[in-house]
Amino acid sequence: MSITSLGQAQFPSPVGHSVSDQPRIPAAIVRDPAAPKQDEVLFELAGPRAKLFFDPGRTRAGIVTCGGLCPGMNNVIRAVFFELYHTYGVMEVLGFRGGYQGLDPARGSEPVVLTPAFVDQIHHHGGTILGTSRGPVDMAAAVDDLIRRDVHILFTVGGDGTQRGGHEIFQQAQRRGHALSVVGIPKTIDNDVAFVARSFGYLTAVEQAVTILECAHTEARSVHNGLALVKLMGRHAGFIAAGATVANHDVNFTLIPEVPFKLQGENGFLATLKHRIQKRRHAVVVVAEGAGQDLFDRSPADRDASGNLKLKDIGLFLRDRIESYFREANIPIAMRYFDPSYSIRSSPANAADSILCDLYARNAVHAAMAGKTGLVIGYLHDLFIHIPIEMLVREKKQIDPDSLWWTAVLAATGQPARFE
Repeated sequence: MSITSLGQAQFPSPVGHSVSDQPRIPAAIVRDPAAPKQDEVLFELAGPRAKLFFDPGRTRAGIVTCGGLCPGMNNVIRAVFFELYHTYGVMEVLGFRGGYQGLDPARGSEPVVLTPAFVDQIHHHGGTILGTSRGPVDMAAAVDDLIRRDVHILFTVGGDGTQRGGHEIFQQAQRRGHALSVVGIPKTIDNDVAFVARSFGYLTAVEQAVTILECAHTEARSVHNGLALVKLMGRHAGFIAAGATVANHDVNFTLIPEVPFKLQGENGFLATLKHRIQKRRHAVVVVAEGAGQDLFDRSPADRDASGNLKLKDIGLFLRDRIESYFREANIPIAMRYFDPSYSIRSSPANAADSILCDLYARNAVHAAMAGKTGLVIGYLHDLFIHIPIEMLVREKKQIDPDSLWWTAVLAATGQPARFE
């Protein structure tokens, strides 16, 4: 995939090693000789380049964090700043406050000038020190503001909506002839970014979720017919629910968006849950927030400020249906309901995610200083790559129900492959 460059790089890099623009990383590394040949998707390798497009001593960069919270956002801010400040000697780094609204002078406050003192302890805390927001912003006004402030590089930390906004900023800057490098760092706790093997914050979320599941299991098995229902994050993909289930191994049922399920019927979820309760006298159920959305009536207008379809609350819905079902069956249960979503996403990053944040950030800085733009940093086959923004936002990564991912969940829970 071709990556847009702002022009010829001519300044020597202070980094002692470099990679060229020639190496390519294939999207898929497994080859089936019997399969029909298809055009191969190849990505540019990330890393420092020998020559820079921007003169560091005359370069001003900015960073913006958008969307929902995710463990590691402060780590990314800190690592981006230190790579620009210590490695490249960039003149000034601005932190835009409150998401993209901070780029609109009519709505946002003044950006903060990042310093070593400002970022000193932020990696020990969850959330984002720069603040965040959702919703549409006047991108023309945002580009006007970037030009007025003489910003040459903008790092966008966020999900697909954020990166779509970054793509619009990149395109508008190009149309106006302003040499602006826009480099995205993908942020999603759900781990559902295409061409990204693992997004930062995911393993922290799984680790936090496992702690909740341990408590849920204790609650369920400590009472007669104890039933613990835990709702975890995962709008379009069940990676957190699946990962926590396999890591914990005390979950009996896991429901994810990729595998539809029926509540009623002889082989439906409720009947299978009743059989478990009658046999073992307790059960732990995990449901991803995006699971079972087909069970609701919805209006096409049900969208949030970012344009995403609003999810109905499957956790509360499932809790009520389970209680009603067992009440009608005259089987008393002790229901325990857990929704730890906000406490999980606001946690500080664990060690694994802290390392990953650092590597995403540094590779983003390398790309920007070389004058590359309109891209997002990806992580594939244990390598960091450059992905054109427009390609990244076209699809989401999901769990394949025929994959080892789902097979591992079925083996850990003992649940049937389908509730039909």
